[in-house]
Amino acid sequence: MSETSTGLEENIAGVLTYLLGLITGIIFLIIEKKNKSVRFNAAQSIVVFGGLFVLNIILSMVPVLGGVISTLIGLISLILWVYLMYMTYTGNLVRLPVASEYADKIIAGDTELDRSE
Repeated sequence: MSETSTGLEENIAGVLTYLLGLITGIIFLIIEKKNKSVRFNAAQSIVVFGGLFVLNIILSMVPVLGGVISTLIGLISLILWVYLMYMTYTGNLVRLPVASEYADKIIAGDTELDRSE
């Protein structure tokens, strides 16, 4: 496990980036300076859960069908949230399609992560 600016183990810091979604993603992106994996997970958390949050708000304005779709997105979000935290805790770097590309752009000052990590 690599060292982090927070003094936490890399896998614990990675899990915490997803814990409160957008909020902890922003916090860890700001405070984590050393560990590229934690910074990537924080950026991916911002992109994924920020995007799902905005999508849910928009869909909640659509009568009937919007509520049904919003509920499905909520369920998918919960499953994705648990999956990302579990995989991160076990030391696996999950690169979600599309979201990982935006996450890479957010941390563009860093070198791109090795996809085999």
